[in-house]
Amino acid sequence: MTDAKIYPTAIIDPDAKVGSGVEIGPFSIIGPHATIGDRTVVQSQVVIEGEVMIGHGNFIGHGAIIGVPPQDVSFSPERRTKVEIGDHNIIREYCTIHRGS
Repeated sequence: MTDAKIYPTAIIDPDAKVGSGVEIGPFSIIGPHATIGDRTVVQSQVVIEGEVMIGHGNFIGHGAIIGVPPQDVSFSPERRTKVEIGDHNIIREYCTIHRGS
């Protein structure tokens, strides 16, 4: 976590990978299998869990939820799925991006 700016109330799992120049806002939660690329901004109350890879230079708005299980009744928790987000994207406030089913 080189020169990352992490708000004191954010919860970052020690196994999460956070790039250089990342900003993580208040009350955000970053899980153990998350990778956040350089210069990405994660605003307040964002949840990133599951196997998630986020590229560099992204913006993730307040309250977004990324990597949670899909809303699919046929989804099996034993099935390993993930989310991959490239570089230079804007994910607006309260957006939800589920893992694949």
